Amino acid sequence: MANSWRISALADRHRALGAELEDWNGMGTAFRYHADIADHHEAIRTRAGLMDVSGLKKIHCSGPHAQALLDYATTRDMSRLYPGKSVYATMLNDEGKFVDDCIVYCLAPNAYLVVHGTGLGHDMLTRGAQGRSVHLSFDDDLHDLSLQGPRAVDFLAEHVPGIRELPYFHHLQTRLFGRHVMISRTGYTGERGYEIFCKAEDAPAIWDTILEQGAALGIEACGFETLDWLRVESNLLFYPADNSETHPFENEPAGDTLWELGLDFTVSKDKTEFRGASEHFRRQGKERFRIFGVLLDSPKVAQPGDTLWAAGKRVGVVTQGMYSRLTRQSVAMARIDTPHAEQGQPLEVRGSLEASAIAHTLPFDDPQKLKRLAKG
Repeated sequence: MANSWRISALADRHRALGAELEDWNGMGTAFRYHADIADHHEAIRTRAGLMDVSGLKKIHCSGPHAQALLDYATTRDMSRLYPGKSVYATMLNDEGKFVDDCIVYCLAPNAYLVVHGTGLGHDMLTRGAQGRSVHLSFDDDLHDLSLQGPRAVDFLAEHVPGIRELPYFHHLQTRLFGRHVMISRTGYTGERGYEIFCKAEDAPAIWDTILEQGAALGIEACGFETLDWLRVESNLLFYPADNSETHPFENEPAGDTLWELGLDFTVSKDKTEFRGASEHFRRQGKERFRIFGVLLDSPKVAQPGDTLWAAGKRVGVVTQGMYSRLTRQSVAMARIDTPHAEQGQPLEVRGSLEASAIAHTLPFDDPQKLKRLAKG
């Protein structure tokens, strides 16, 4: 963890569960515990799992020009947010290329919380804030505990009035086990789940109580690495693992468009003014690849960097693979040349294994997103 400069208040809990903390985004993170990752995958898909995702960066954005800054820095129309509502957004550079994604939470008029991962989100906000009446504050005291899975709402309903009525991408200020928290109906698993934002000093007690009282529902602590399996099934990108920063094009600088990444939906309808907007719209229809699924005719797992071939020509690269013992399928997320990113296109996987496969639409799991959007 030579690069770690941020400390999770739950570090001792993770070590007690068998984790050797690894750096992610500057914070020592529990990638795996003693249990098999397949057990954690099954826990979240069938019951619920608790993860420490405090390595996400949290930035408070407030002041008279806060909305204007976020309107410029992100692809979303911030006028559509209201206190208690959040939105998934992307950020582009001046070339119209993706540099980060984030969730923007509206806490109050002219007060927002921006949560992002390893991209340039903080830098982009800082640059955009120049000359504006806005205050940015990096908050590492705020911890983020993610409770994901079909039984998450059953557990929280015993402690948080009204949680069943909380819509997707909404949040509320409440108390949990006597401590002030913000609970958001968001997550990175494709399941119905919740993120619990709390003070660092409260995180250990909340963590311990959820695991103790949730044991009867099958809730268990799950490692960060489990998210790689879940995201493949649910078509959730992870920067820079799925990007050209990791899988570059020959003789081309790193950078991908929202059209290529399948993130063009993050541009709010009729919004045309944001950083990189003109280049973003100019690049429509010029996609070099698409993020697409791969269904392998093999029980083995494709590894990042495995190549995809069709008719003797390399046509793509795997960015992440997984095997589900629930569906008994080996699937992967990949960058596939546009002509071959069509359902049923025959492919060959080469590299860590050799297997036949087909291109497959994403997501593999819950394509209608009924679990995420479920009511009651």
